[in-house]
Amino acid sequence: MNKSTLTAFEQQWQPRINTYLDENLRSVSDRESLTAAMRYSVLAGGKRLRPLLSLAVLTAFEQPITEINLRASVALELMHTYSLIHDDLPAMDNDGLRRGQPTSHVKFGEDIAILAGDALQPLAFQWLADSGLPAEQVAQLTLGLAQAAGPQGMVAGQVADVQGVGQHLALPALQQLHREKTGALIHYAVLSGAIQAELPTDVRTALLAFGDAFGLAFQIYDDILDVTSTPAQLGKETHKDAGEHKNTYPGLLGLAGAEDALKQAITTAQTALDRAERLSQRDLDLLASFLTYFTN
Repeated sequence: MNKSTLTAFEQQWQPRINTYLDENLRSVSDRESLTAAMRYSVLAGGKRLRPLLSLAVLTAFEQPITEINLRASVALELMHTYSLIHDDLPAMDNDGLRRGQPTSHVKFGEDIAILAGDALQPLAFQWLADSGLPAEQVAQLTLGLAQAAGPQGMVAGQVADVQGVGQHLALPALQQLHREKTGALIHYAVLSGAIQAELPTDVRTALLAFGDAFGLAFQIYDDILDVTSTPAQLGKETHKDAGEHKNTYPGLLGLAGAEDALKQAITTAQTALDRAERLSQRDLDLLASFLTYFTN
């Protein structure tokens, strides 16, 4: 794992992703307030981790990235942003800060914030449908994103998160919650790249195992940062999970136990990548470099 590999890839693609989002959200609606709210949350910053994962799969398998691929891959960021807007609402996590700025409902009001999220979700599917990819790929991507975001994916995880407040979840239940709430869209990010690159089933399966382990590591790492970081460092409120009696890995396992679980998830992800390398006879160092995200 080489941190500089990830840094170079981010420097190459994050500006292109941000420019694409900026340019393609300028006239997304004839309702000025809606356009402003959608742009505010999408362009507020962020790592663009999910589309970067999709593009990294394409790059690792030497697939040229066209404007078509970029549109299809960046569509996931719209879905992710919708989830953040709704997650921040008073009825959900009631967060006032996201990426160092006031959350959407604080700036625009709850009504417009909800509607901005409502608009971003179908827009993600629109960008897949009109991307110009082959019809079979569009169908696979649409199905995959719907499953990842819907009642057996991210939304199911959100329900478990909300209903689990004040309850003590055992580790298997906590892992399932986060496979859905956080892991599902990361799983889809890898799936999106694999579909666009037309990878064989065995390689795709190994890569998705990597994506699932990465998603688990991502959530554990986020839970650890909530305990160990300041709002200025994270750009959002910290220490909220414990105060609201939410189920987290440090809360269940202790900080040292959570750090051990993070290491185990990273090892599982690397093992899956090693299998994908053997099956494909490809150098997947670029994908492995994403695991350095957890060494900050």
